[in-house]
Amino acid sequence: MSDFPTSAEEAAAFDAADPLASRRALFEMPEGLTYLVGHSLGPATRTAIARVEEAARQEWAGGLVASWNKAGWIDLAKKVGGRLAPLIGAAPENVLIADSVSVNLFKLAGAALPHVRTKTIMVEDDEFPTDQYIAEGLSGLSGAVFDRLKAGTAFDALAKGGVLIKSLVGYRSGLIADVAAYEAEAEKHGAMIVWDLSHAVGIVPVALEADGAKLAAGCTYKYLNGGPGAPAFLYAAPGIVEKLQNPMPGWLGHVKPFAFDPNYQPAEGVERFTVGTPSILSLSALDGALAAFESVTPADLHAKAGTMGDMVLSRIEGLAKYGVSGASPRDRAERGGHVSFTHAQGFAVVKALAAHSIESDFREPTTIRFGLSPLFLSYAQLWAAMDVLEDILVTGSWDRPAFKVRSKVT
Repeated sequence: MSDFPTSAEEAAAFDAADPLASRRALFEMPEGLTYLVGHSLGPATRTAIARVEEAARQEWAGGLVASWNKAGWIDLAKKVGGRLAPLIGAAPENVLIADSVSVNLFKLAGAALPHVRTKTIMVEDDEFPTDQYIAEGLSGLSGAVFDRLKAGTAFDALAKGGVLIKSLVGYRSGLIADVAAYEAEAEKHGAMIVWDLSHAVGIVPVALEADGAKLAAGCTYKYLNGGPGAPAFLYAAPGIVEKLQNPMPGWLGHVKPFAFDPNYQPAEGVERFTVGTPSILSLSALDGALAAFESVTPADLHAKAGTMGDMVLSRIEGLAKYGVSGASPRDRAERGGHVSFTHAQGFAVVKALAAHSIESDFREPTTIRFGLSPLFLSYAQLWAAMDVLEDILVTGSWDRPAFKVRSKVT
C-alpha cells in the first residue's frame, strides 16, 4: 500500500486500518453529507448535545442560581481549560476558557506591551483579519507603533523587539510555524509573541511549554467541535503570568470577586484574564465535545490529516489543466489540518460541490479549502468527493448562474 490512497479501493483499505474510524459514531451528522469544513465549524458530538441538555434542564432550569456552587459553574472555565490543556502542551492551571479569540488577543497583546524592548505591535499582512484589526486597534489605544509586516517576514521582524501576533497554522495555506525557533528569536531581541492557535488546536501537535511559548489564544469551534460561537481559550506561561496586567480587568478576574472590592486586585495565575461572567451553556457544550479527544493524541490526528492532505494535493496536481493549483505545503510535516487550492471561479466550484452534498469553503479571491477533520471524515468519503470535484472541473458544471450567487456567509 502507498503512503496515501491512490484509488477508491485503497481508500477503503485505509479506512479498514484506521484507528480513528470508530470515532465517527460520536458525531451527529446528516446522512449522505461529506463535511470538509471542520476547520471552520466542527459538527456536533453526541456528548456535547447531552451535556448542554443536562446544563439547561437540570442545572439551569432545576438548580437555578444555586448551580453556581452546586453544579460548579463558578469553576467551569478553569475545569474545561484544564481538559483542553493537553492538546496544546500546557499544564492545566495555565489555561483558561474565556471570551472570544479577538478579545483574548487584545488582552494578551496589551498585557505584553510593557514587557517588550520597543512599544511596537506587529502582524503580517496575510494574517487572519481579526488578528490584524486587533493589532491596529490596540496600537491606536496604547500609542504603540503598528507595524504591518509583509507576509513571510515576521521571524526577521522579531529583531525589532515588539509584540508579534502570529498564527501557528496559517488560515489560508495551512503552513505550520516553528514555535520553538520563533520563541528563541523573540527571547534574543526582547520581543514577545502572542500565538493564535485557532487553526492548530485539535489537529496538530502543539507543545507550548516545551517550545518556550509565553502567550497564546485560540478558538474551540473548529477542530474541537465546541459549537457555533463557542468560547475561546488563552494560555499564559508560568513565570511571566504574574507580571502581566490584564488591560480589560473585570470583576470575575479579581482575586476575591465576591468581596466586591472597588479596588481591583488581580487573581493569581491565568485567572486574572477573566473579564466577565462565562457563558455556561456554551462552556458545557465544549466540556462535552472534548470527550471525543480522550485517548487520542494530536500526533494521531495530524497523521491521518496528513495522509488525507497528501491524497487531495496529489489529485489536485492531476487536475492542473482544469485551472486548479495547490496552495498548501506539499510536505505534510509543514501543513496543518486543511488543504487549500485555487481556481479562478473558486466560489462557484464550492457551490457546485455543495449541490452534491459536499461542504467546503471559499476564501477571497480564489481559494478553496478542504478541512480534513480526522475524527469523523473517512478516506472513502474524501476520495468520492475528489471524484465529484474532478467531474465538476472537467465538465465545467460549476459555470451556472445559481452557483455565483453569494450569501452573507461564504
